[in-house]
Amino acid sequence: MRARHAASLLVIRASRAGPEVLMGMRGARHRFMPNKLVFPGGAVDRADLVAPAASPLSALTRARLERAANPALAHGIGVAAARELAEETGLTLGTPPALAELQYLCRMITPPVMPIRFNARFLVVDAEHVTGTLAGSGELEGLRFFGLDEALGLELPEPQRRVLERLPAWLASSPEERAAETRLPVFRRRLWALE
Repeated sequence: MRARHAASLLVIRASRAGPEVLMGMRGARHRFMPNKLVFPGGAVDRADLVAPAASPLSALTRARLERAANPALAHGIGVAAARELAEETGLTLGTPPALAELQYLCRMITPPVMPIRFNARFLVVDAEHVTGTLAGSGELEGLRFFGLDEALGLELPEPQRRVLERLPAWLASSPEERAAETRLPVFRRRLWALE
């Protein structure tokens, strides 16, 4: 089974107790990860590749995505992240979406033994860049912001756990430090590697 391209978006906000991330529970009827706490996200649709954007991906995020994607797919990943955010949470990056504030975090590839596979890119955006009222469409239930320690103390799917474990170091790094990274984290076969 070929891994389908997908995008997940971590919406981060600051709190007195530290950073919080938006997550929700997938419904029991979902074929992929039912009853699991996840970030907003989903598969890249063909229409995402050519969808308009109010602003393009930043040069750094685009370059990160284009390590393993052509320019149209890189754009589509950004659009898919914004589209899924709006569909699943009611929050939006605008219409058409403004992609400039999306930042690249990592990539994960579902193991070949899985019946449903994704080549997923995880992007980050600060909550100050989203608007709207948090109200799910039914795809994600119990949507709210979780503190990182709180989320890691819950039963999480491996992708979400591994990404959350990487997030504190990424948040602690400066934009200059992030831009200087020449090798990017990829999780495949249950192991992180730098590529």
